[in-house]
Amino acid sequence: MKTCLTAGDERRYARHLVLPEIGESGQQKLLASCVLVVGAGGLGSAALGHLAAAGIGRLIIVEHDRVELSNLQRQLLFETADIGRPKADAARDRLEEINPDCKIDIVPEKITAENARELVRRADIVIDGSDNFETRFGLSEACFLEKKPLVSAAISGFSAQLSTFKPYLENAPCYRCLVPEIPERAKTCAQEGVIGPLAGMMGSMQALEAIRELLGLGSLSGQLLIIDALTMDFRKVILPRDETCPHCK
Repeated sequence: MKTCLTAGDERRYARHLVLPEIGESGQQKLLASCVLVVGAGGLGSAALGHLAAAGIGRLIIVEHDRVELSNLQRQLLFETADIGRPKADAARDRLEEINPDCKIDIVPEKITAENARELVRRADIVIDGSDNFETRFGLSEACFLEKKPLVSAAISGFSAQLSTFKPYLENAPCYRCLVPEIPERAKTCAQEGVIGPLAGMMGSMQALEAIRELLGLGSLSGQLLIIDALTMDFRKVILPRDETCPHCK
């Protein structure tokens, strides 16, 4: 951790430094933190941009896809000139423009049972921006075993949900307490569609939740935030641990 902020840091993070909840000590914590972001799509690209701008010291991006024209409706890290490029490379270039002091590690491959724990181990907190249940389940297990907070969001059409999972804490649920098995008719974003601003909003909220966790300012653990973007209805419900869940015992 930096013992003091540079003059450049003080100018860049000036609006953080005047917040009593952050201040110089909090900004130092952010600069010393490492966040793993799985997926640089609709959720991940928004989260990454805010995390880099906020001064997270190191970002690890796991993303194996390439930029497609259909991505540009909601993935604002990318532009038309990036079409065909690996998303991880394009994301790193854009994030380095946003904040050249942020160290960016890219992993242009899928999260698997073989690499998940090692990647999770390197980070202080994990953001799940994936779009399939297999990845979500594997990441949930790795975070449980490595005792790292998992900030998870999901979007479909005009609906979204957000929570943080810390099942290594007493009575706290894991992701599988919420979704025990892959739904029979699970569909992808490409099949169901998604309104672009909602993806950006939820990715931004994941970044905010990660910052709250890193600074000890609060947590959604044990709660589920549900959003209906058509009615602008926001509600938060209790998400208890499933005592019969075999995945977080």
